[in-house]
Amino acid sequence: MDKTKKTKKIVLTGGGTAGHVTPNIALLPELSRLGYEVSYLGSHDGIERRLIADFDIPYYGISTGKLRRYFDLKNLTDPVRVIKGYGEAKRYLRSIRPDVVFSKGGYVSVPVIRAADALGIPCIIHESDMTPGLANKMCLSAAHTVCCNFPETVRMLKCGRAVLTGSPIREELKAGDRNAALTLCDFIAHKPVIMVIGGSSGAMSINEAIRAALPLLLDDFQIVHICGKDHIDNMLLNKIGYKQFDYVKSELKDLLAMADLVVSRAGANSICELLALKKPNLLIPLSAGKSRGDQIQNARSFESQGFSLVIDDDDLTKELLVDKIHELHFSCADFIETMDKSSQINSIKTIIDLIEGIPH
Repeated sequence: MDKTKKTKKIVLTGGGTAGHVTPNIALLPELSRLGYEVSYLGSHDGIERRLIADFDIPYYGISTGKLRRYFDLKNLTDPVRVIKGYGEAKRYLRSIRPDVVFSKGGYVSVPVIRAADALGIPCIIHESDMTPGLANKMCLSAAHTVCCNFPETVRMLKCGRAVLTGSPIREELKAGDRNAALTLCDFIAHKPVIMVIGGSSGAMSINEAIRAALPLLLDDFQIVHICGKDHIDNMLLNKIGYKQFDYVKSELKDLLAMADLVVSRAGANSICELLALKKPNLLIPLSAGKSRGDQIQNARSFESQGFSLVIDDDDLTKELLVDKIHELHFSCADFIETMDKSSQINSIKTIIDLIEGIPH
């Protein structure tokens, strides 16, 4: 080994939700293979700290404040926390001296990216949704490169620094065991499987519609339903061909391997996982009344690219759900062929190439 060769260093940041952390985790094996010394800057007690604890990575906590578009008394004190976090991030970055900072977004990333920019450290940021969230909007001017999940985002930013990459997903999701999932669910091998998942806390409208549609679906399909914590229907526990879980962890990869079709919300990371796994999918995005509308935009983009069918949450009925599931099933091969041609399914390689392109 050439002892004079400079060790490559990278700082990862992002947090607040699992979706701002798991794509960073997905990059770790390839960064390790390439010899990067990886550090993580996150909040003192956010979910990112718990998720990163499973890996042998130095973690540095900084003060953070939530960025809100609405009035809250904490808006009076959180700017002070952000300023404090900026100073702490600057101190840690001076000590670590990374070649590049990669951010997956979330409010904790703002002081880190602004501190890195002040120190002249190149920053690559990743925007999951079609329109940048508030945190990433505050970081755009400091970004060397902006990684995007949607072609519309690249066109929208018009900065010359946006690249269509897709979202990095954990390689373990590609290594599921279909037979293990069939055994877990007590399903038979020759009947198609629908996987229904509404996010980590479940989705009541989807839960209600899929359960109402069971009599119309179970003749043709088996259904595994991730329904969210405390949303198991005890009346359906022994329903043949229908298996419920409130949530899953290590079993997720096996269930995805088993699934022929997926019915899902339209969170950016989730749908990018479906794209990478080439799973024909029906998206039911969270309505604009319950979000900033990002899931609707995500779903419509995937629909226009030929990756998904879409039902608006406000239009969801058991009849429409059944019709769309049958339409999806009959067109499976077309959806898989279209997804197979997407440039977004090699996201880890694309993003690592951008990181490697930063002068070290």
